[in-house]
Amino acid sequence: MSGGTQPGGTLFVVATPIGNLEDLSLRAARILREADLILAEDTRAVRVLLDRVDALGGGLNPRRRVTSLFEGNEAARTDVALEALAAGSRVALVSEAGTPGVSDPGARVIKAAIDAGARVEVIPGPVAAIAGLVASGLPTDRFLFVGFPPRESGARREAFGALRAVEATLIFYEAPDRVGATLADLADALGGDRQASLARELTKVHEEHVRGPLAELAARYRDTPPRGECTIVVAGAVAAPPEVDVEAELAALLASGLGPKDAAARLVVRTGAPRRQLYQLALAIQRGRREGAP
Repeated sequence: MSGGTQPGGTLFVVATPIGNLEDLSLRAARILREADLILAEDTRAVRVLLDRVDALGGGLNPRRRVTSLFEGNEAARTDVALEALAAGSRVALVSEAGTPGVSDPGARVIKAAIDAGARVEVIPGPVAAIAGLVASGLPTDRFLFVGFPPRESGARREAFGALRAVEATLIFYEAPDRVGATLADLADALGGDRQASLARELTKVHEEHVRGPLAELAARYRDTPPRGECTIVVAGAVAAPPEVDVEAELAALLASGLGPKDAAARLVVRTGAPRRQLYQLALAIQRGRREGAP
């Protein structure tokens, strides 16, 4: 802060229920009850939460303000948060569900508060990634939270290819309408026999966990998307995959009649190498063949 002074307020990063309102902790309820300013990804959702807090008793701060903070306005709302912290206010940051900053807005505000020297407290609570991981039955000693995969198919397949050798359990979030394509790409990249689990509607009435090989899950959701937000958990690699002779593989694919672009796309999944790099190598191989032709 200007003048070398530190803010007297505190930023509380409050994890909220991902479905079942009974998962709101007593500590989270107290912080929301006492907050002077609540920055909420969805103001309608937080008002439902505040009704729950009010019903628990103890009353709500009559001076409390609720304002929106989502991806599109986070930069401007960060200034609002810093001003409130400088004035000594208790600022609560909440996302629509789960923990702010984890595949949700909030990271910018948290970083700015830390840089300004403000006190930051995290109020832990439900996390879909951890709930899905524990319920999957897959190893929990080492895991990698990947978050939402890229929406574009080529980028998604390239990202999955880069994960082939990761031995930690993998955790993804995915929207229902993209689950089928994502599972199919995971099966292609990691192997259809890789064990996985799809969790949907976590903590809600219709919570469901479907477990099995990636190929089976991909087939199940190919034409029928699941309902509700999904968490996909995939077993890690058992051992490092065999080395691929990229140049030889590209040469073989080109010889089979594929063009450089399609040949590179085939190897993206198998190698995890950047698509542009594979494409340039394919072009070089193709040019070399033409120059060597009689």
